[in-house]
Amino acid sequence: MKSINDTLNKIRQNGKKAFVAYITAGDPNLNKTVELVETISEAGADIIELGVPFSDPLADGPTNQKASERALKQGCHLGGVLESVSKIRQKGIETPIVLFSYMNPLFRFGFGELSRRCREVGVNGLLPVDLTPESFLEEERHFKNALEKERIEPIFLMAPTTKTSRWKLIEKETKGFIYYVSRTGTTGVSDKLSEGLLGKLKEVRKVVKKPLIVGFGLSKSEQVKTLAPYCDGIVVGSAIVREIETAKNFKEAKKNTHSLVTKLKESLI
Repeated sequence: MKSINDTLNKIRQNGKKAFVAYITAGDPNLNKTVELVETISEAGADIIELGVPFSDPLADGPTNQKASERALKQGCHLGGVLESVSKIRQKGIETPIVLFSYMNPLFRFGFGELSRRCREVGVNGLLPVDLTPESFLEEERHFKNALEKERIEPIFLMAPTTKTSRWKLIEKETKGFIYYVSRTGTTGVSDKLSEGLLGKLKEVRKVVKKPLIVGFGLSKSEQVKTLAPYCDGIVVGSAIVREIETAKNFKEAKKNTHSLVTKLKESLI
């Protein structure tokens, strides 16, 4: 199993950029999630984010919200997501996997048990969208300590609205990469990059040296090519989830997903 740091360091050394693919675990079901991860990995994804379905995903746009709803109707839960990661690793897939989640499911599962299970099944990192690095509540400190004990990498968000005074703190606390949110609001396909995004990335890069991976709303080759010089990689999620949703059948979903990931990955080369 490849680590996030080794993967990103190798990509950097080769003068290339990372492609991170997001899908919602359990959409259309967990067995098919295993197949989709295999497809996405074969298509060239460097890191895969698995969204943990949640009933109140405030940071997600309509496409990912619907995917979460479909997964929950299938009975998908965090324990099942972890089991699917185990099956992915049993297939010999070494691509780093990050769980994208809200704190509520993680808290309910239990931080110590979750961290242990993540290590056992082969999860590399956790990205809790509603946890900040300056959280000082007892349970959140316990969560960070549990992750550190099991060597699971916490990943934090940074956005154009993040105060300059917080940049170094986020860089210190994040262990895999910084997920840079390309715009305010929720996830979802967008035709244009946010105004001022490139300038903001230039400013951040002068201060922050850890890998910057940019996501939210990215779906087109032109966007990927424009962003590539200003970051270490990009995340595409809603556009992939939409291919899964709109396909006539699962065979077509895999084909279209493979095609999209391949196309966008090639835009980074």
